[in-house]
Amino acid sequence: MKKTLLTIALLSILPTAALANQAGDILVRGGLTMVSPDTGKTPIILGGNDSTMTMTVDDNTQLGLNVVYFFDSNWAIELLAATPFTHDVTIQDPNAVLGVDGVKLAEVSHLPPTLSALYYFDTGTSLKPYIGVGLNYTIFFDEEFESAPTGLGLSNLELDGSFGYSVQIGADYHINEKWHVNASIRYIDINSDASFDVGGDSIGTASIDVDPMVYSVMLGYKF
Repeated sequence: MKKTLLTIALLSILPTAALANQAGDILVRGGLTMVSPDTGKTPIILGGNDSTMTMTVDDNTQLGLNVVYFFDSNWAIELLAATPFTHDVTIQDPNAVLGVDGVKLAEVSHLPPTLSALYYFDTGTSLKPYIGVGLNYTIFFDEEFESAPTGLGLSNLELDGSFGYSVQIGADYHINEKWHVNASIRYIDINSDASFDVGGDSIGTASIDVDPMVYSVMLGYKF
């Protein structure tokens, strides 16, 4: 009887043990990632003076990808990647400086690769929560004014790249030894200096605090 009970007990813990992460494990994930920028309005400076105009950046969802490598059962390193995010930039012009209040000012694309150190908590279950901190570099490209602002003399929009930190919380739920579902929420510090020409003169600038919350839901596979 004792042997039977021992056998049952061992069998009951085998699935959980098999799901534990180990040194050398690699998780590859893919799914949806939404970048939701800070909703604050960014002041636009013209010729070194406050123009009273502001701009905001909208949300965008793309295919998210990441790879996680485990040093042991608790510590891992993660690389976050994605297909390019494209955001609409809207201008607020309450004092009719250019007469474009609420107009889509521009479209901006970017890639935000982020490298993070993760710490997984021991739960003894299929649910593996973790926290992480990392470094982000955001690359902006394809910055283009819409036709209406271009007709007003706005051109040559450029956004500088951004280095910043990232913090996150997340969890893996292991369906079996190989497959798992992942969900995470992270904050990324993204700040860029934007410049543009007005009537052919380089007099337009704005310091854009994108500072997005990034939400991901992914399906992962363990190698």
